[in-house]
Amino acid sequence: AANGRIALAKIPRLNPDLVTLDVEMPEMDGLETLSRIRADFPSIKVVMLSNLTRQGGLATVESLFRGASDYVTKASRMESPEAARTFLREQLVPKINALAGRLEGSSPGRSRRVAVKPISAPIDIVAIGVSTGGPNALRTVLGAIPSDFETPIVIVQHMPPDFTRSLAERLDTLCDIRVFEGRTGARVSPGTVWVAPGDRHMEVTGVDDRVTLVTRFGPMENSCRPSVDVLFRSVVQRFGPATLAVILTGMGQDGLAGCREVDRSGGRVLAQDEATSVVWGMPGQVVRAGLAQSVLPIEAIGPEIVRCVRSSRT
Repeated sequence: AANGRIALAKIPRLNPDLVTLDVEMPEMDGLETLSRIRADFPSIKVVMLSNLTRQGGLATVESLFRGASDYVTKASRMESPEAARTFLREQLVPKINALAGRLEGSSPGRSRRVAVKPISAPIDIVAIGVSTGGPNALRTVLGAIPSDFETPIVIVQHMPPDFTRSLAERLDTLCDIRVFEGRTGARVSPGTVWVAPGDRHMEVTGVDDRVTLVTRFGPMENSCRPSVDVLFRSVVQRFGPATLAVILTGMGQDGLAGCREVDRSGGRVLAQDEATSVVWGMPGQVVRAGLAQSVLPIEAIGPEIVRCVRSSRT
């Protein structure tokens, strides 16, 4: 469809399971069209197409908060038919296939708790890994965290540069706890949340009570930069059993190796359940490996983080 109005007119006739929307369209832009689709056709999944720009990042993050399932970034110009085909094959099709797994209705895994290992140390840091469906998941989780929370929270959300900055700024306006984009040298202190910058790995380092962030380029891990595994490894090296790791909705298996390190160190792992995940890839891998002490719906994870941290300190 040439614009959002035409797309909306075609939906009742075509009855699609999934719609792709360009953020920038004439007459009715992607955000307005998305809002109409969510209101009139709530079962339809929506994937946004966005440019890798600051403005594109702002619009994309807003679309994810308004209910888009995922997004793909595109070059400002498709210079040839082959470039367009490559974009579709490498960027768009994998995300559609991942979302199609949810559309086909595999039986969602139940939320559950397993026998919880005794907490051997007070929890001193919470580390979160998330990808597809992350912004809304993070809004729900962080929305349950009080401003005077006893530990810092460090997050890897798979997003490009500018998008992570927009995400951190938006979450900071929506949550009581302060949220920032990570930067080298930033002090990791209680009551703060740090989101890894796009296209940079983020690690924690330091001794005694002075813990800071390091962001660096480095090779991709699990085809990701930033990588959840990179962050989790650094957290385990610094905090050991005082780590609480949380794996939320997302494609792939980034975070699986990191959660294994958390488990070996005596730390704890929480995972989002299948029913509330946009894609149960990352948390599903962790659950199937037997690494999660609790598998919970997204609305229960924030309160569980608070409970775990506070009970470990009493």
